[in-house]
Amino acid sequence: MNVTTFPQTEGRRKIIVNEVLNAVTHGIGTLLSIAGCVLLILKGSQSGNVTEVVAYAIYGASMILLFLSSTLYHSFSMTRFQKIFRYIDHAAIYLLIAGTYTPFCLIAVRNGQSRALFIAVWAIAIIGIILKIFFVGKFNGISTLLYLGMGWMALFIIQPMYQTVGLNGIVLIGLGGLSYSLGTIFYSNKKYGFMHVIWHLFVLAGAAFMYFGILLYV
Repeated sequence: MNVTTFPQTEGRRKIIVNEVLNAVTHGIGTLLSIAGCVLLILKGSQSGNVTEVVAYAIYGASMILLFLSSTLYHSFSMTRFQKIFRYIDHAAIYLLIAGTYTPFCLIAVRNGQSRALFIAVWAIAIIGIILKIFFVGKFNGISTLLYLGMGWMALFIIQPMYQTVGLNGIVLIGLGGLSYSLGTIFYSNKKYGFMHVIWHLFVLAGAAFMYFGILLYV
C-alpha cells in the first residue's frame, strides 16, 4: 500500500511546490507592477497631457491585472475558484499585450498607422478574450499564435517608433518581445515539471524590459 500511495503523494507535493512558485513569482510581479504604474502616472501627470496619463494608466493597469490574476489563479488552483481565476488569467494576457501597445500608439507614434494598429490589437484582444471565456480549454494553439502575432505586429510601426524612442528604446522593447516569445516554448510544454514556472520568469523578464523601454523612452 505504501508503494502505491507514494507516487501519488510525491506527485501532489510536486504540484503544490510548482503552484507555490508560480504564485510567488507573479506575486512579486504584482507588487512591482503597482509601484511601476504609480511612477508612470506621475511621469504622465508632469507633462500635463491627459492622453499620456490615460495611456500610462491603461498600460499599468493591464500589467497589474495580469500578474494579480495569475497570482490568484495559482494560489487557488486546488479550490473551486480555480475556473473563475483561470478565465481572468487567460484574458489578462490579451489585455497586457493590448495595454502595452497603448503608450506606443498614443504617445510615442501619433499617426494614422499607429491609430490603426491600436484599434487592431484591441479588437484582437477582445476576440481572444471571447474565445477564452466561451471556449475554455479549446483553441489553445490558436491563442498562443494570437499572443505571438499581436506582439510582433509592432513591426508595422518600427520605423517611426525608432525615430521616437531611439536605439536604446528599440533594444529594450525587442528584448521584451523576445523574452515573451521564447517563454511561450515553456508555456506550451506540459511534459516536464516546472515549465510553467520558467514561463513565469520569462514573463517577468519581458515585462521588465518593456516597462523600462516605456518609462525611459516613451
